[in-house]
Amino acid sequence: MHVLLNNLALFRRGFLGTVALTGLSALLALGLGTVLAVCRVCPVLPLRALGTAGVTVLCNTPLTLLFFGVTLGLPMLGLRGPGYFALAVLTLGVYTSAFVCEALRSGVNTVDVGQAEAARSLGMSFGQTVALVVLPQAGRAVVPPIGSLLVALTKNSALAGGFSVYELFGVEKTLAERGYAILVVFLWVAVAYLLLILAISALVRLLERRLAVVR
Repeated sequence: MHVLLNNLALFRRGFLGTVALTGLSALLALGLGTVLAVCRVCPVLPLRALGTAGVTVLCNTPLTLLFFGVTLGLPMLGLRGPGYFALAVLTLGVYTSAFVCEALRSGVNTVDVGQAEAARSLGMSFGQTVALVVLPQAGRAVVPPIGSLLVALTKNSALAGGFSVYELFGVEKTLAERGYAILVVFLWVAVAYLLLILAISALVRLLERRLAVVR
């Protein structure tokens, strides 16, 4: 317990860093994932091909490799980024967006085709049909898988600690350098991650109940 109490400020800073990193990355992933999902179901062939190519590349590229490419590759090409934290948000958000896209696309497939046809018969454009008819219903259907992706994103955020971003994993490195027992430090870091994941899971369950459709 003394490891936590003696370094409470460090743990608080690391915990808040993980919360901020996860939250901002989740917002980026949800937004970009929705755009990719729309591209995947779009009748315009170039957009559909672009969405498919982006998802295929991201889903089959290791996250660690993406971190190296963004945080180390961009400076080597002469592209100066806004900072390691912003680059970590970009990497995590873009990577997770591919999986969000596939989850949303599976939800789109659950929407009755007749509803889209009815919307078009009323004079709605493709964008209006997707935004007002398809995506709201698809979103209800994919709350649990999206929640699982957010939990995975929270755990993946630990990789940012290896790229000069101070979060919970960065706390472990700092305390290990100060001579604290690694197992004890890992225990408290694991507890912090567990609390964060439990909070996300509870929020997802609440959202799932609120959006549940009575059949």
